[in-house]
Amino acid sequence: MHELNGKVAVITGASRGIGAAAAVEFANKGVRVVLAARSIDDLQSVAAQVRAAGGEVAVAQCDVTSFADVEAAIAGAEREFGGFDIMVNNAGAIDPIARLSESDPEAWVRAADVNYKGVYFGLRAALPRLTRQGTGVVVNVSSGAAVGVMEGWSHYCSAKAAALSLTRAAHLECAADGVRIVGLSPGTVMTEMQVLIKASGINPVSQLDPSVHIPPQWAGQAIVWLCTDAARKYDGTDFALKSDAARREIGLL
Repeated sequence: MHELNGKVAVITGASRGIGAAAAVEFANKGVRVVLAARSIDDLQSVAAQVRAAGGEVAVAQCDVTSFADVEAAIAGAEREFGGFDIMVNNAGAIDPIARLSESDPEAWVRAADVNYKGVYFGLRAALPRLTRQGTGVVVNVSSGAAVGVMEGWSHYCSAKAAALSLTRAAHLECAADGVRIVGLSPGTVMTEMQVLIKASGINPVSQLDPSVHIPPQWAGQAIVWLCTDAARKYDGTDFALKSDAARREIGLL
């Protein structure tokens, strides 16, 4: 029996990419999942994949820039499954890719809101519930961009740096209450985000050959592993999946 069997996870940005992959990986470990994203149609498609893996699943239409939406997604987990144990703040946006001097202010702020406020809202909605029960895990999907600035990604890099600070702050505040907070820096992953980056032609990441990107399933497996006791030593930090050593640690190599 896997140690996460019977737990409940809420995943934002679950309609595709890393979020969808994590949902299936959780289902494989006996975790019931709530899929949260803006597109109900896309969520239903992922829900079918979760059910095919033998998992129990619910969906919640959710814009992570709305605290009410994030609260409602967690309330849905409590209503549907009687509680929740894991929060995965995964929703992210890379568009619009542009130099600061050429950026559209409204679009810049919208992307930053997803990448930064979305993590804060997830933490703010989850932590009171998890601290009351004295157990639980929050995984914030981060990026190497949190510590390494890239041309054209000012909104993304600055928001991911802020999200890393939120991971550190939440760990500082909640570890004594039995709640774990950890980040995942997956490296480059073959998702729609990489298609947009490639098309931009800006900065070295856009020049990478697609073959170097890892599959979203690897990131999904990493998220699940971070929720286990084996990953406790990474609490309060971003676990980077880029090295062979890290990949071996979670059983990918």
